[in-house]
Amino acid sequence: MGVIKLKNIRTFSYHGCLIEEGKIGSDYTVDLKIKTNLQQSADSDHLGDTVDYVHLNKIVTEEMAIRCNLLEHVAKRINIRVLAEIATIEKTTVSVSKINPPIGGDVESVTIKMSQYRK
Repeated sequence: MGVIKLKNIRTFSYHGCLIEEGKIGSDYTVDLKIKTNLQQSADSDHLGDTVDYVHLNKIVTEEMAIRCNLLEHVAKRINIRVLAEIATIEKTTVSVSKINPPIGGDVESVTIKMSQYRK
């Protein structure tokens, strides 16, 4: 088993429960970690034998573009889609961070982290 990580994927998205968040948007970062068998690609040195990072990044950016109220909801959608689209992945973990959240304090970011296993 091996691990592939995409760190600090930056998006500008419109998530949040406040009406203003849906209108003005905010900066977000996403970290995605997947567990998969990397032995075949390590032996073959062929892209077709591994998980394409471009595909993973596309899933994250497309899901982050769909507005929702809660970070948990978008994280769940990312996890489900990664497992649905890439059959070789056994586990996915996503962290979604809202930068400068509107919570009435000097807070750099708020982050949620969720994992899902292939059934």
